[in-house]
Amino acid sequence: MGQVLDVRGLSCPLPLMRTRKAMQSLPAGEALEVQATDPGAARDIPALCESNGYRLEKAEEKDGVFLFTIRQSG
Repeated sequence: MGQVLDVRGLSCPLPLMRTRKAMQSLPAGEALEVQATDPGAARDIPALCESNGYRLEKAEEKDGVFLFTIRQSG
């Protein structure tokens, strides 16, 4: 696994903004695991991936925490 971004406890739009910033600095082919508790992340993170060409490899919710694995394109 690549980097981990813990945005638990942060409210919208911070999880989305921090995920976007982390993905912009991630080398091609690397993965980022995002851990969020904001329910909006379940909608916002997949939308971010779709609009930026990132590959969403995992999106699940476990015990109130949304877990995403995103791979940088390229």
